[in-house]
Amino acid sequence: MRIAVFSDIHGNKHALDAVLADIPSREPDLVICLGDLVGYGAYPDAVVQTIRKSGILTVMGNYDDAIGNRRMVCGCDYQDEKAMEAGVKSISWTMGNTGEANKEFLLSLPDKIVKEIDGRRVLFVHGSPRKLNEYLYEDVPAADLIPMLQEANADVLVCGHTHLPYHRVVEGWHIINAGSAGKPKHGDPRAVYALIEMGNDIQVDFIKVPYDHESAARAVEKAGLPAEFAAIIRTGKS
Repeated sequence: MRIAVFSDIHGNKHALDAVLADIPSREPDLVICLGDLVGYGAYPDAVVQTIRKSGILTVMGNYDDAIGNRRMVCGCDYQDEKAMEAGVKSISWTMGNTGEANKEFLLSLPDKIVKEIDGRRVLFVHGSPRKLNEYLYEDVPAADLIPMLQEANADVLVCGHTHLPYHRVVEGWHIINAGSAGKPKHGDPRAVYALIEMGNDIQVDFIKVPYDHESAARAVEKAGLPAEFAAIIRTGKS
């Protein structure tokens, strides 16, 4: 079975359109979105509307939770006070530029999706099985991961939130991070998503999709959002 998984669009409609245009060429059996449809980018309403119309299975991200619940806190991990100020501006702007129907859609999203595939229990979440805003970086100690996977009863964990794609195997458990379609931090401005091939073994390809990131960055600037958001779109670096 082939699964296409993308995450963390963050209001970047240019990137989302490119990813959705590319996915059919990979002939997946299933497509799943790991949330954070909104925040940082200039097109939250358009992104949510696109996902709604697509019918793609989608889990709730921490930003979706904040905007859907009309909260000014997204549970983000800010590195310093300047980043926190920019984050507050992002939440405030996104709150005011996301329609009520789309906020209700964000509020309706589940916190996880579970699929039984080829004898494996595959768990799809935004952050971790414990919290939608928990960062599972590639270097998380195995001693921390294994009890979490045992408690979640998951053979394969597919997550996002860090904006950094990876595939890691820990004592037979697979952890796959889909990276970020709309706000990548892997050092490349191209949108990225994961293509997972599940059979006797599990193979993961990270598909990098070029798109008009300059137009996306300019839209962020035109919206009056912090300049660093546009810089990340242009460079793929935080």
